[in-house]
Amino acid sequence: MNPVSGEAKADYEVAHRGGRHLDHSRDDVLRRTALELLAEFGFDRFTMDEVAARAHAGKTTIYRRWSGKAELIADALKHENCALEFPDTGSLRGDLSAVIKTVTSADDQFDARVTIGVVNAVARDPELRLVFRNQVLEPRMEAMLAIFKRAVDRGEIPEGHDLDLLASLVPALILKHLLTSGELPDAEFAKRIVDHVVLPLATAAPDRSITATDA
Repeated sequence: MNPVSGEAKADYEVAHRGGRHLDHSRDDVLRRTALELLAEFGFDRFTMDEVAARAHAGKTTIYRRWSGKAELIADALKHENCALEFPDTGSLRGDLSAVIKTVTSADDQFDARVTIGVVNAVARDPELRLVFRNQVLEPRMEAMLAIFKRAVDRGEIPEGHDLDLLASLVPALILKHLLTSGELPDAEFAKRIVDHVVLPLATAAPDRSITATDA
């Protein structure tokens, strides 16, 4: 992490002087507050002062636990329940429809705002980027990959496809829409992604002259 500076650095050093015992009883409240501010204002615009004010906590309490907002956001993402599993509906189309329902839900709207808020910081901070990839992106990719593996097992799509590539299509197109419009696609747009992009590619015969390595 980049070192903190100015008043924040002074608070941090005072809080850590003498090796005081850390009180973790309000950590979850502070983490959630940080994510809410991130979703509202973006990473560059929210401050640790705002976290303290909204959570009714002292700055010293916060800096005793985290050196700055990058460390706080990284820790908040680590503690989010990012396990994700889409229901097995018995068909590829049904499974993908379940994905649409999930990604257009109120909970995912909040996650989308968090994603927008953290994008610029992720580009600059390697540790935050690693946490974001592990805690946000990879669980979604694993859940999508499981859908296509089930479809292969059912015989709905032919073997030989690059399943990692297929699994990345829905998240990639949703992320593109999110970053260009500032909001998640509605259910109709998501359905078009499934019907006009994902299903035609998944059910087509794979081009065996192109391997995943070549791609």
